[in-house]
Amino acid sequence: MSSSLDAARDLLARWPVVDGHNDLPWALREQVRYDLDRRDIATDQSAHLHTDLPRLRDGGVGAQFWSVYVRADYAGDKAVSATLEQIDVVRELVARHPEALRLAFTADDMEAARDESRIASLMGAEGGHSIHNSLATLRALHRLGVRYMTLTHNDTLDWADSATDEPRHQGLSAFGEEVVREMNRCGMLVDLSHVSADTMRDALRVSTAPVIFSHSSARAVCDHPRNIPDDVLAQLPANGGVAMATFVPKFVLPAAVEWTLRADENMRAHGLHHLDTTEAGMRVQRDFEAAHPRPMATAATVADHLDHMREVAGVDHIGIGGDFDGTAFTPADLADVAGYPNLIAELLDRKWSEADLAKLTWQNAVRTLRAAEDVARAEQQRRGPSHATIEQLDG
Repeated sequence: MSSSLDAARDLLARWPVVDGHNDLPWALREQVRYDLDRRDIATDQSAHLHTDLPRLRDGGVGAQFWSVYVRADYAGDKAVSATLEQIDVVRELVARHPEALRLAFTADDMEAARDESRIASLMGAEGGHSIHNSLATLRALHRLGVRYMTLTHNDTLDWADSATDEPRHQGLSAFGEEVVREMNRCGMLVDLSHVSADTMRDALRVSTAPVIFSHSSARAVCDHPRNIPDDVLAQLPANGGVAMATFVPKFVLPAAVEWTLRADENMRAHGLHHLDTTEAGMRVQRDFEAAHPRPMATAATVADHLDHMREVAGVDHIGIGGDFDGTAFTPADLADVAGYPNLIAELLDRKWSEADLAKLTWQNAVRTLRAAEDVARAEQQRRGPSHATIEQLDG
């Protein structure tokens, strides 16, 4: 593996990772209420976070979609204002570390950052509750730099069904379809992680631009509703989009699914949200893990998903979305953002070519954003912004 690891690091020096999803902004909110002096990512933060600048460098990360996620129980204007606070901290991080990070809005910005050996910093909103049923708010988020929106998080919305909640629309409502069309017109990528399979299929039918899955793996390999069914993966070549495999053990390792359900129940029994990443929350998680050792995913587990996704969708339509700092548990050798070389080494040992790995790590994601920009230019020539309301379209 040592020679493969050296080869992996060499490849990542040329074709670094574009990671589709990292929840550092929410972790900073939860842990220190955005006090960046207390979590200075220029220094080792491994006691508190999966992410800091030294480990991003060690991991060969060249572009990161920072999630400006807010919890699904943040409703209405509270969700909007919290999303703005998340955007604000991403901009503050970039301003504090200009030698390492570059704010990126376009595919050209991503390439420029790579040329400068800086990490392109993009933003993705995780959950359509962040727009409070308002297309104008969607456009405002795009103007502030948000370049994808995950249509739902864990809860079904007024206009879209989630993968992990009861369906109400059998996919997208009429307003939900208008959200997708307006995202296409803006140049905001439609992210289909977290949504139900029917929502995935509806969005692929409606979208004229490539879609992404910012952090989802293959349902055929691990039967979890957060993963992508094969019939949906098979539609990506025609759409042009990219499915970015996640590392979250409960989504990639079948044996971890039941264990995580029990860990989540234990969090709730302690009066905590199951996604709580505060020190108190992580202490409860560690105590549970000590008493109930968890099934351990590895880079090989994730590679099994990527092998399958490549077979079904094709090598031009896959990528990586680790979900670091958005999960309490990680695979053994993908413990934090320094771990990507271990995954690339595993794929090299499986005889993936350097050309295919360059697509996986960098080229596919950049191409997808560039294609969305092209669609947006054409759509803006064709029509102006939509002012439709959910009341008008859904009654």
